[in-house]
Amino acid sequence: MFKAGTQSRAAMGFADTTATESGAADADTAADVAAPAGSGSAEVSSTAVGARPEAQPGNGQTVQPPPAVPTQQGPDGIRFDFNDGCRITLPTGDGEWRVLLRDTATANPLFETRLAAGVVASSKKYYVPFEIEVWSQGKEVFRHRLDLTERNVLVHLPVGTLGDTLGWFPYVARFQQQHRCRLTCVMGELLIPLFRTAYPSIKFVTPDAVNPDDYYATYNIGLFFTDDANVRQPCDFRLVGLHRTAAYILGVDPQETPPDIVLPDESRPIAEKYVCIAAQSSTQCKYWNNPSGWREIVQFLKQHGYRVICIDQNATHGTGVVWNHIPYGSEDFTGERPLAERARWLKHAEFFIGLSSGLSWLAWAMRTPVVMISGFTHPVNEFDTPYRVINYHTCNSCWNDVRVQFDHHDFLWCPRHAGTPRQFECTRLITAEQVKNTIRRIPVFEAAVAVA
Repeated sequence: MFKAGTQSRAAMGFADTTATESGAADADTAADVAAPAGSGSAEVSSTAVGARPEAQPGNGQTVQPPPAVPTQQGPDGIRFDFNDGCRITLPTGDGEWRVLLRDTATANPLFETRLAAGVVASSKKYYVPFEIEVWSQGKEVFRHRLDLTERNVLVHLPVGTLGDTLGWFPYVARFQQQHRCRLTCVMGELLIPLFRTAYPSIKFVTPDAVNPDDYYATYNIGLFFTDDANVRQPCDFRLVGLHRTAAYILGVDPQETPPDIVLPDESRPIAEKYVCIAAQSSTQCKYWNNPSGWREIVQFLKQHGYRVICIDQNATHGTGVVWNHIPYGSEDFTGERPLAERARWLKHAEFFIGLSSGLSWLAWAMRTPVVMISGFTHPVNEFDTPYRVINYHTCNSCWNDVRVQFDHHDFLWCPRHAGTPRQFECTRLITAEQVKNTIRRIPVFEAAVAVA
């Protein structure tokens, strides 16, 4: 038997509490915890009635804060929901309550406790098929097994990212189909038009339109870098891939599939054959840092009769004394344009050449062949493409190294070789010839060369 201690509470995000007039036991001594053999820690702790998690980011990732009071009404004043893991509130009664939580998929009892009144909440916030049992005076007074069928469920995707959302959303759709729930998905306003028509059974909203009291269950998708206790993700996203982490959080099949996107205008933008490229990104380690790489590739494509269309948002991007410019010789279609317009260009492109960034994911969603140039991520991080370009003879894959912490505020982040001649060697040593050889393997390019 274990005591519900400080480590378990910290993982759940609950504050320490002391005994209240309602008779709730002190959180440090409230309960004996029955944990599975070898688990090594308690799953849940008991806190005073009304305690609420802080509305704060989860491990550096913004999450949807749950309502202060669980949304579902049980018998005898018991309330419960699954809006931040499993949560149960118990009023002062005629005697002591006994609460048992079980994972119905594994048949493991996760937690058992006794308390006079208070809150029981699971430490795990991702999808778990919980079952709740509540006993009083030796009699079972309440049993509930999580069932999302026809229930209001919220899935929260962080705003401000393109590639992450495109990678995660297919698993959200799979989750809705699997559970037949009334699903609401939170995402950035600019991305909603890409999905709304193709997924009429899902309601799309922005974060400010959410009323947390409306939902039976809530699940937060994100990249939780410091979640060493696996509170919000069952396994580290760096091990399974940026997009597949959503599958593990939601408990669905991690087999990848691109999302469906319906465009308001699907016509071909130009008659000539063309290739789309995107050379800009949010941090320098994502760039193709070979000094002559893009110039050589643009020249190579034009020699083979392609127009080269740059669809980046910005023609120039950087910070301080480091600035990256649109590749020489490409046609400038950068600027503040709707995502649907960029998707239209990608839909009709012969292929796309880009980085580990959002427009590569958009090209994947449009079923366009993607040549992805990336050294700071391991190929497991992104969608599968036979045209992935990486040089394993150099330092590589630091993003997927669980021993290092990505710094979102350091544009020049290079955790192993910053300030040395080896900085950004992961892509600096990807040669134009390696990229050309990859392009030569694309069937549409091979066919064009054969005709020529």
